[in-house]
Amino acid sequence: SFSCLAVKFPLSFRGCSVIYFHFNICQLNPFIPDHNRVLPFSCSLLLTLTLCNCCCNTRFDHFFTCITPMATNPTPGGSEDLPSDTQGTRDNNSLVVCFGEMLIDFVPTVGGVSLAEAPAFKKAPGGAPANVAVGISRLGGSSAFIGKVGDDEFGYMLADILKQNNVDNSGVRFDHNARTALSFVTLRADGEREFLFFRHPSADMLLHESELDIDLIKQARIFHYGSISLIDEPCRSTHLAAMSIARKSGCILSYDPNLRLPLWPSAEAARKGIMNIWDQADIIKISEEEITFLTGGDDPYDDNVVLKKLFHPNLKLLVVTEGSEGCRYYTKEFRGRVAGVKVKPVDTTGAGDAFVSGILNSLASDLNLIQDEKRLREALAFANACGALTVIERGAIPALPTKEAVLQFLPKVAA
Repeated sequence: SFSCLAVKFPLSFRGCSVIYFHFNICQLNPFIPDHNRVLPFSCSLLLTLTLCNCCCNTRFDHFFTCITPMATNPTPGGSEDLPSDTQGTRDNNSLVVCFGEMLIDFVPTVGGVSLAEAPAFKKAPGGAPANVAVGISRLGGSSAFIGKVGDDEFGYMLADILKQNNVDNSGVRFDHNARTALSFVTLRADGEREFLFFRHPSADMLLHESELDIDLIKQARIFHYGSISLIDEPCRSTHLAAMSIARKSGCILSYDPNLRLPLWPSAEAARKGIMNIWDQADIIKISEEEITFLTGGDDPYDDNVVLKKLFHPNLKLLVVTEGSEGCRYYTKEFRGRVAGVKVKPVDTTGAGDAFVSGILNSLASDLNLIQDEKRLREALAFANACGALTVIERGAIPALPTKEAVLQFLPKVAA
Protein backbone atom coordinates (compact mmCIF):
# COMPACT_ATOMS: atom_id res chain seq x y z
CA SER A 1 0.00 0.00 0.00
CA PHE A 2 2.78 2.44 0.90
CA SER A 3 4.78 1.67 -2.25
CA CYS A 4 1.71 2.45 -4.30
CA LEU A 5 1.61 5.92 -2.78
CA ALA A 6 5.28 6.48 -3.51
CA VAL A 7 4.59 6.00 -7.20
CA LYS A 8 1.79 8.52 -7.08
CA PHE A 9 3.89 11.28 -5.50
CA PRO A 10 6.56 13.09 -7.59
CA LEU A 11 10.07 12.23 -6.43
CA SER A 12 10.88 15.88 -5.84
CA PHE A 13 8.48 16.08 -2.92
CA ARG A 14 10.27 15.83 0.39
CA GLY A 15 9.36 15.56 4.06
CA CYS A 16 8.15 11.93 4.05
CA SER A 17 8.04 10.17 7.40
CA VAL A 18 6.46 6.95 8.64
CA ILE A 19 3.08 8.57 9.15
CA TYR A 20 3.09 11.86 7.24
CA PHE A 21 3.68 12.82 3.64
CA HIS A 22 4.52 16.53 3.30
CA PHE A 23 3.67 17.76 -0.16
CA ASN A 24 2.81 20.86 -2.13
CA ILE A 25 -0.70 21.26 -3.42
CA CYS A 26 -1.64 24.12 -5.66
CA GLN A 27 -4.47 26.55 -5.54
CA LEU A 28 -5.80 27.53 -8.94
CA ASN A 29 -5.14 31.16 -9.82
CA PRO A 30 -7.89 32.94 -11.78
CA PHE A 31 -5.49 35.54 -13.15
CA ILE A 32 -3.37 33.11 -15.15
CA PRO A 33 -4.79 31.50 -18.32
CA ASP A 34 -5.90 27.89 -18.21
CA HIS A 35 -4.87 27.77 -14.55
CA ASN A 36 -1.29 27.08 -15.62
CA ARG A 37 0.03 29.39 -12.90
CA VAL A 38 -0.25 27.98 -9.42
CA LEU A 39 0.03 29.36 -5.93
CA PRO A 40 1.89 26.66 -3.96
CA PHE A 41 1.25 26.10 -0.30
CA SER A 42 2.17 23.28 2.05
CA CYS A 43 -0.19 20.66 3.29
CA SER A 44 0.47 17.63 5.48
CA LEU A 45 -1.59 14.56 4.77
CA LEU A 46 -2.02 11.86 7.39
CA LEU A 47 -1.70 8.44 5.82
CA THR A 48 -2.28 5.17 7.59
CA LEU A 49 -0.26 2.12 6.72
CA THR A 50 -3.45 0.11 6.35
CA LEU A 51 -4.68 2.24 3.40
CA CYS A 52 -5.51 -0.07 0.53
CA ASN A 53 -4.73 0.40 -3.16
CA CYS A 54 -8.35 0.96 -4.04
CA CYS A 55 -8.66 3.68 -1.47
CA CYS A 56 -5.52 5.37 -2.80
CA ASN A 57 -6.86 5.50 -6.32
CA THR A 58 -10.28 6.81 -5.46
CA ARG A 59 -9.36 9.32 -2.80
CA PHE A 60 -6.14 10.88 -4.09
CA ASP A 61 -6.11 10.79 -7.89
CA HIS A 62 -8.09 14.04 -7.94
CA PHE A 63 -5.38 15.79 -5.97
CA PHE A 64 -2.52 14.62 -8.17
CA THR A 65 -3.80 16.64 -11.11
CA CYS A 66 -3.20 19.75 -9.02
CA ILE A 67 0.12 18.90 -7.37
CA THR A 68 3.18 20.79 -8.55
CA PRO A 69 6.75 20.65 -7.22
CA MET A 70 8.33 23.80 -5.86
CA ALA A 71 11.08 25.31 -8.02
CA THR A 72 14.47 23.96 -7.00
CA ASN A 73 16.63 26.51 -8.84
CA PRO A 74 15.53 30.04 -7.96
CA THR A 75 17.04 32.76 -10.07
CA PRO A 76 19.14 35.57 -8.58
CA GLY A 77 17.30 38.04 -6.41
CA GLY A 78 14.93 35.42 -5.04
CA SER A 79 12.78 35.12 -8.16
CA GLU A 80 11.59 32.10 -10.06
CA ASP A 81 10.96 31.47 -13.72
CA LEU A 82 7.26 30.89 -13.21
CA PRO A 83 5.25 29.37 -16.04
CA SER A 84 4.26 31.80 -18.75
CA ASP A 85 2.11 31.44 -21.79
CA THR A 86 3.42 31.89 -25.31
CA GLN A 87 0.33 30.94 -27.21
CA GLY A 88 0.10 34.33 -28.93
CA THR A 89 0.94 34.23 -32.62
CA ARG A 90 4.31 35.67 -33.55
CA ASP A 91 5.86 36.51 -36.90
CA ASN A 92 9.57 36.63 -36.12
CA ASN A 93 10.32 38.63 -39.29
CA SER A 94 8.49 41.61 -37.78
CA LEU A 95 8.80 40.93 -34.06
CA VAL A 96 9.17 43.94 -31.75
CA VAL A 97 10.59 43.06 -28.34
CA CYS A 98 9.92 45.66 -25.63
CA PHE A 99 12.13 45.79 -22.55
CA GLY A 100 11.46 47.52 -19.24
CA GLU A 101 8.75 48.12 -16.69
CA MET A 102 5.17 46.94 -16.39
CA LEU A 103 3.09 48.25 -13.51
CA ILE A 104 -0.35 49.16 -12.22
CA ASP A 105 -1.56 52.72 -12.86
CA PHE A 106 -4.22 54.07 -10.53
CA VAL A 107 -6.24 56.71 -12.37
CA PRO A 108 -8.86 59.01 -10.74
CA THR A 109 -12.45 58.12 -11.56
CA VAL A 110 -13.07 61.79 -12.39
CA GLY A 111 -10.98 64.10 -14.54
CA GLY A 112 -9.37 67.44 -13.90
CA VAL A 113 -8.46 66.87 -10.25
CA SER A 114 -5.20 66.48 -8.37
CA LEU A 115 -4.31 63.18 -6.77
CA ALA A 116 -5.24 64.59 -3.37
CA GLU A 117 -8.65 65.71 -4.64
CA ALA A 118 -9.52 62.44 -6.40
CA PRO A 119 -12.52 60.73 -4.73
CA ALA A 120 -11.50 57.28 -5.96
CA PHE A 121 -9.12 55.53 -8.33
CA LYS A 122 -9.48 52.86 -10.98
CA LYS A 123 -6.62 50.45 -11.56
CA ALA A 124 -5.25 50.02 -15.09
CA PRO A 125 -2.25 48.09 -16.38
CA GLY A 126 0.58 50.28 -17.62
CA GLY A 127 4.32 50.85 -17.94
CA ALA A 128 5.63 52.42 -21.15
CA PRO A 129 7.44 49.43 -22.73
CA ALA A 130 4.52 47.12 -21.90
CA ASN A 131 2.09 49.67 -23.32
CA VAL A 132 4.03 49.68 -26.58
CA ALA A 133 4.05 45.87 -26.75
CA VAL A 134 0.28 45.69 -26.28
CA GLY A 135 -0.26 48.62 -28.66
CA ILE A 136 1.64 46.87 -31.44
CA SER A 137 -0.33 43.67 -30.94
CA ARG A 138 -3.64 45.57 -30.96
CA LEU A 139 -2.61 47.01 -34.32
CA GLY A 140 -2.09 43.51 -35.70
CA GLY A 141 1.67 43.38 -35.21
CA SER A 142 3.93 40.90 -33.47
CA SER A 143 5.37 41.81 -30.08
CA ALA A 144 6.95 40.45 -26.92
CA PHE A 145 7.72 41.91 -23.50
CA ILE A 146 10.74 41.35 -21.27
CA GLY A 147 10.61 42.55 -17.68
CA LYS A 148 9.92 41.65 -14.08
CA VAL A 149 6.83 41.87 -11.89
CA GLY A 150 6.11 40.84 -8.34
CA ASP A 151 5.11 37.32 -7.37
CA ASP A 152 1.76 38.77 -6.34
CA GLU A 153 -1.76 39.11 -7.67
CA PHE A 154 -0.97 42.28 -9.62
CA GLY A 155 2.00 40.54 -11.22
CA TYR A 156 -0.12 37.57 -12.26
CA MET A 157 -2.76 39.92 -13.61
CA LEU A 158 -0.23 41.80 -15.74
CA ALA A 159 1.25 38.59 -17.17
CA ASP A 160 -2.24 37.45 -18.09
CA ILE A 161 -3.08 40.80 -19.71
CA LEU A 162 -0.08 40.40 -22.01
CA LYS A 163 -1.33 36.98 -23.07
CA GLN A 164 -4.88 38.20 -23.56
CA ASN A 165 -3.50 40.78 -25.98
CA ASN A 166 -1.40 38.21 -27.88
CA VAL A 167 1.88 39.57 -26.55
CA ASP A 168 4.58 36.95 -25.99
CA ASN A 169 5.14 36.97 -22.22
CA SER A 170 7.82 34.27 -22.07
CA GLY A 171 10.35 36.96 -21.09
CA VAL A 172 8.43 37.95 -17.95
CA ARG A 173 10.02 37.03 -14.63
CA PHE A 174 8.46 37.05 -11.15
CA ASP A 175 10.15 38.17 -7.93
CA HIS A 176 8.73 37.02 -4.60
CA ASN A 177 10.91 39.40 -2.60
CA ALA A 178 9.49 42.57 -4.18
CA ARG A 179 6.09 43.86 -5.18
CA THR A 180 4.75 44.90 -8.56
CA ALA A 181 5.26 48.64 -9.07
CA LEU A 182 2.32 51.00 -8.51
CA SER A 183 1.77 54.47 -9.94
CA PHE A 184 -0.91 57.06 -9.28
CA VAL A 185 -1.38 59.42 -12.22
CA THR A 186 -3.83 62.20 -13.04
CA LEU A 187 -4.43 64.93 -15.61
CA ARG A 188 -5.10 68.09 -13.62
CA ALA A 189 -7.42 70.90 -14.70
CA ASP A 190 -4.38 72.95 -15.79
CA GLY A 191 -3.42 70.21 -18.26
CA GLU A 192 -0.40 69.00 -16.30
CA ARG A 193 0.07 65.36 -15.40
CA GLU A 194 0.83 64.43 -11.81
CA PHE A 195 2.61 61.21 -10.83
CA LEU A 196 3.15 59.38 -7.57
CA PHE A 197 5.21 56.17 -7.69
CA PHE A 198 5.61 53.30 -5.21
CA ARG A 199 8.94 51.54 -5.95
CA HIS A 200 11.08 50.83 -2.86
CA PRO A 201 12.26 48.78 -4.69
CA SER A 202 9.66 47.28 -7.00
CA ALA A 203 10.18 44.06 -8.90
CA ASP A 204 10.89 45.74 -12.25
CA MET A 205 14.06 47.25 -10.76
CA LEU A 206 15.44 43.83 -9.81
CA LEU A 207 15.73 42.06 -13.17
CA HIS A 208 19.12 40.32 -13.43
CA GLU A 209 21.10 39.68 -16.60
CA SER A 210 20.92 35.93 -15.94
CA GLU A 211 17.13 36.16 -16.20
CA LEU A 212 17.11 37.58 -19.73
CA ASP A 213 15.45 35.54 -22.46
CA ILE A 214 18.38 35.83 -24.86
CA ASP A 215 16.77 33.75 -27.60
CA LEU A 216 13.73 36.02 -27.59
CA ILE A 217 15.91 39.13 -27.96
CA LYS A 218 17.79 37.57 -30.87
CA GLN A 219 14.52 36.91 -32.70
CA ALA A 220 13.53 40.59 -32.67
CA ARG A 221 13.55 42.85 -35.69
CA ILE A 222 13.20 45.88 -33.42
CA PHE A 223 14.30 46.05 -29.77
CA HIS A 224 12.50 48.87 -27.93
CA TYR A 225 13.25 50.34 -24.50
CA GLY A 226 12.93 53.42 -22.28
CA SER A 227 15.09 54.99 -19.59
CA ILE A 228 13.37 54.04 -16.33
CA SER A 229 15.15 50.67 -16.40
CA LEU A 230 18.46 52.61 -16.37
CA ILE A 231 17.88 54.21 -12.96
CA ASP A 232 18.94 51.45 -10.55
CA GLU A 233 20.98 48.28 -10.40
CA PRO A 234 20.69 45.43 -11.17
CA CYS A 235 18.23 46.41 -13.89
CA ARG A 236 20.55 49.02 -15.39
CA SER A 237 23.27 46.46 -16.17
CA THR A 238 20.62 44.07 -17.46
CA HIS A 239 19.26 46.78 -19.75
CA LEU A 240 22.72 47.47 -21.19
CA ALA A 241 23.36 43.75 -21.67
CA ALA A 242 20.05 43.32 -23.50
CA MET A 243 20.89 46.23 -25.80
CA SER A 244 24.27 44.67 -26.57
CA ILE A 245 22.69 41.32 -27.41
CA ALA A 246 20.12 43.00 -29.64
CA ARG A 247 22.74 45.07 -31.46
CA LYS A 248 24.99 42.06 -32.09
CA SER A 249 21.97 40.15 -33.40
CA GLY A 250 21.26 42.81 -36.00
CA CYS A 251 18.19 44.32 -34.32
CA ILE A 252 17.08 47.89 -34.86
CA LEU A 253 17.27 49.72 -31.51
CA SER A 254 14.32 51.95 -30.63
CA TYR A 255 14.49 54.41 -27.70
CA ASP A 256 11.79 56.46 -25.98
CA PRO A 257 13.37 58.17 -22.94
CA ASN A 258 9.96 58.62 -21.26
CA LEU A 259 11.37 61.02 -18.66
CA ARG A 260 9.97 60.52 -15.16
CA LEU A 261 12.12 62.93 -13.18
CA PRO A 262 10.78 62.02 -9.68
CA LEU A 263 12.20 58.51 -10.09
CA TRP A 264 15.78 59.70 -10.64
CA PRO A 265 18.14 60.70 -7.79
CA SER A 266 18.59 64.13 -9.40
CA ALA A 267 17.96 66.04 -12.61
CA GLU A 268 21.63 65.74 -13.54
CA ALA A 269 21.56 61.97 -12.97
CA ALA A 270 18.52 61.72 -15.24
CA ARG A 271 20.13 63.82 -17.97
CA LYS A 272 23.35 61.83 -17.84
CA GLY A 273 21.62 58.45 -17.63
CA ILE A 274 19.35 59.16 -20.60
CA MET A 275 22.13 60.56 -22.79
CA ASN A 276 24.67 57.83 -21.99
CA ILE A 277 22.96 55.44 -24.42
CA TRP A 278 21.66 58.08 -26.84
CA ASP A 279 24.11 57.39 -29.65
CA GLN A 280 23.32 53.66 -29.72
CA ALA A 281 19.72 54.01 -30.88
CA ASP A 282 18.59 53.77 -34.52
CA ILE A 283 15.16 55.26 -33.79
CA ILE A 284 14.35 57.81 -31.09
CA LYS A 285 11.03 59.31 -30.08
CA ILE A 286 11.17 62.35 -27.81
CA SER A 287 8.74 65.00 -26.57
CA GLU A 288 9.07 68.79 -26.54
CA GLU A 289 9.50 68.82 -22.76
CA GLU A 290 12.24 66.21 -22.96
CA ILE A 291 14.14 68.30 -25.52
CA THR A 292 14.05 71.30 -23.20
CA PHE A 293 15.26 69.15 -20.29
CA LEU A 294 18.03 67.32 -22.15
CA THR A 295 19.41 70.43 -23.87
CA GLY A 296 19.42 72.52 -20.71
CA GLY A 297 16.56 74.81 -21.65
CA ASP A 298 16.96 75.25 -25.41
CA ASP A 299 13.99 75.94 -27.68
CA PRO A 300 12.39 72.55 -28.50
CA TYR A 301 10.94 73.97 -31.75
CA ASP A 302 14.32 75.02 -33.14
CA ASP A 303 15.38 72.51 -35.79
CA ASN A 304 19.01 73.56 -35.41
CA VAL A 305 18.92 72.68 -31.72
CA VAL A 306 17.45 69.26 -32.45
CA LEU A 307 19.88 68.49 -35.26
CA LYS A 308 22.96 69.79 -33.47
CA LYS A 309 22.36 68.36 -30.00
CA LEU A 310 20.16 65.31 -30.50
CA PHE A 311 20.66 63.90 -34.00
CA HIS A 312 23.69 61.59 -33.98
CA PRO A 313 25.42 60.02 -37.03
CA ASN A 314 23.98 56.52 -36.53
CA LEU A 315 20.39 57.69 -36.13
CA LYS A 316 17.93 56.59 -38.80
CA LEU A 317 14.86 58.43 -37.50
CA LEU A 318 14.25 61.03 -34.79
CA VAL A 319 10.63 61.92 -34.03
CA VAL A 320 9.54 64.81 -31.82
CA THR A 321 5.97 64.54 -30.56
CA GLU A 322 3.97 67.71 -29.93
CA GLY A 323 0.74 66.34 -28.48
CA SER A 324 -2.35 67.37 -30.41
CA GLU A 325 -0.19 69.50 -32.72
CA GLY A 326 1.31 66.39 -34.29
CA CYS A 327 4.98 65.51 -34.70
CA ARG A 328 8.22 66.48 -36.41
CA TYR A 329 10.53 64.00 -38.07
CA TYR A 330 14.23 64.05 -38.92
CA THR A 331 16.23 61.60 -41.04
CA LYS A 332 19.56 61.95 -42.84
CA GLU A 333 17.71 62.71 -46.08
CA PHE A 334 14.76 64.87 -45.07
CA ARG A 335 12.79 66.47 -42.26
CA GLY A 336 9.25 67.77 -41.86
CA ARG A 337 6.11 67.93 -39.79
CA VAL A 338 2.86 65.93 -39.73
CA ALA A 339 -0.23 67.65 -38.33
CA GLY A 340 -1.90 66.16 -35.30
CA VAL A 341 -5.48 65.36 -34.39
CA LYS A 342 -7.56 67.60 -32.13
CA VAL A 343 -9.63 65.69 -29.57
CA LYS A 344 -10.90 66.41 -26.08
CA PRO A 345 -8.48 64.58 -23.75
CA VAL A 346 -9.76 62.57 -20.82
CA ASP A 347 -6.46 60.97 -19.79
CA THR A 348 -3.19 61.51 -21.66
CA THR A 349 -1.47 58.54 -20.02
CA GLY A 350 -0.14 56.24 -22.72
CA ALA A 351 -0.61 58.66 -25.63
CA GLY A 352 3.10 58.70 -26.44
CA ASP A 353 3.27 54.92 -26.12
CA ALA A 354 0.35 54.55 -28.53
CA PHE A 355 2.21 56.80 -30.98
CA VAL A 356 5.34 54.66 -30.64
CA SER A 357 3.26 51.52 -31.19
CA GLY A 358 1.89 52.98 -34.40
CA ILE A 359 5.22 53.95 -35.93
CA LEU A 360 7.11 50.83 -34.79
CA ASN A 361 4.39 48.55 -36.12
CA SER A 362 4.77 50.20 -39.53
CA LEU A 363 8.58 50.05 -39.41
CA ALA A 364 8.63 46.41 -38.30
CA SER A 365 6.68 45.53 -41.43
CA ASP A 366 8.93 47.60 -43.70
CA LEU A 367 12.04 49.42 -42.47
CA ASN A 368 12.55 50.91 -45.93
CA LEU A 369 9.72 53.40 -45.40
CA ILE A 370 12.26 55.58 -43.54
CA GLN A 371 13.82 56.25 -46.95
CA ASP A 372 10.49 57.17 -48.57
CA GLU A 373 9.21 60.47 -47.19
CA LYS A 374 5.66 60.04 -48.49
CA ARG A 375 5.25 56.65 -46.87
CA LEU A 376 6.95 57.83 -43.69
CA ARG A 377 4.49 60.72 -43.41
CA GLU A 378 1.59 58.31 -43.84
CA ALA A 379 2.99 56.09 -41.07
CA LEU A 380 3.39 59.10 -38.78
CA ALA A 381 -0.17 60.27 -39.50
CA PHE A 382 -1.33 56.79 -38.50
CA ALA A 383 0.76 57.03 -35.30
CA ASN A 384 -0.74 60.45 -34.52
CA ALA A 385 -4.22 58.92 -34.77
CA CYS A 386 -3.19 56.12 -32.40
CA GLY A 387 -2.18 58.71 -29.82
CA ALA A 388 -5.36 60.74 -30.27
CA LEU A 389 -7.63 57.75 -29.78
CA THR A 390 -5.81 56.80 -26.59
CA VAL A 391 -6.38 60.11 -24.77
CA ILE A 392 -10.17 59.96 -25.03
CA GLU A 393 -10.34 57.02 -22.60
CA ARG A 394 -8.91 56.44 -19.13
CA GLY A 395 -5.85 54.30 -18.50
CA ALA A 396 -3.01 53.34 -20.81
CA ILE A 397 -3.44 49.74 -21.96
CA PRO A 398 -7.27 49.79 -21.79
CA ALA A 399 -7.31 52.79 -24.14
CA LEU A 400 -4.87 51.54 -26.80
CA PRO A 401 -6.70 51.32 -30.15
CA THR A 402 -7.04 48.48 -32.61
CA LYS A 403 -5.99 48.84 -36.22
CA GLU A 404 -9.64 48.83 -37.28
CA ALA A 405 -10.44 51.71 -34.92
CA VAL A 406 -7.57 53.79 -36.29
CA LEU A 407 -8.54 53.13 -39.91
CA GLN A 408 -12.13 54.16 -39.17
CA PHE A 409 -10.90 57.30 -37.40
CA LEU A 410 -8.47 58.54 -40.07
CA PRO A 411 -11.09 59.45 -42.74
CA LYS A 412 -12.96 61.54 -40.16
CA VAL A 413 -9.74 63.42 -39.42
CA ALA A 414 -9.08 64.04 -43.11
CA ALA A 415 -12.64 65.32 -43.56
